[in-house]
Amino acid sequence: MAVITARHSRRTSPSQATPGRSVRRFGRRVGYAAALLPIAVGTVAAVAVGRADRARTWWARVAEQQPELTEGSGPRPGPVRLLAHAVLAVPLGLLALIPVGVEILFVLRGVCYGLVDHGPYDHSWGGPTAGGAWLAHFGIGLPCAAGGVLVLWLLNRLHARLAGRLWGRRVGFGPVLLTVLACVGGVALMTAWIHQL
Repeated sequence: MAVITARHSRRTSPSQATPGRSVRRFGRRVGYAAALLPIAVGTVAAVAVGRADRARTWWARVAEQQPELTEGSGPRPGPVRLLAHAVLAVPLGLLALIPVGVEILFVLRGVCYGLVDHGPYDHSWGGPTAGGAWLAHFGIGLPCAAGGVLVLWLLNRLHARLAGRLWGRRVGFGPVLLTVLACVGGVALMTAWIHQL
């Protein structure tokens, strides 16, 4: 009983609710969402060479299931289930490329604007001066970059819900429907963006 109480007190300790810890957790979730596609591809390779345990560890971290994996209290998905989950994670991984692209564009066209566009700035946003053009591109890109980070965090949360099936939990219809709608929206957005080029 003392062990259970100690574990419970560690879990609900106020030190775990510090802003620094929350920011790190948010950053990890954003990073995991950005890495969904490489992890899915890596899972196929890992299972093919007999390293399903490695792929299991990757997915446990991405879906925040590390305690179940290390303590042995939850089901350990086998190679077939890992491969199936990797295939199902590909659409979310492809969808994550959109906000990752937004972040890259923000760095190139917002933060480093003066290095990638040498002017003249007569017809640029914020022109005709280089400082005005940089400030305008940075100011417009900043909320887009913040939105991209938020979308990555939401994709991570959606994936964590879908990954419940991998760890033996029931996954309702809601996350599946939301994934389908998000993918349809992503395709529509990319189609519209390609046509306006």
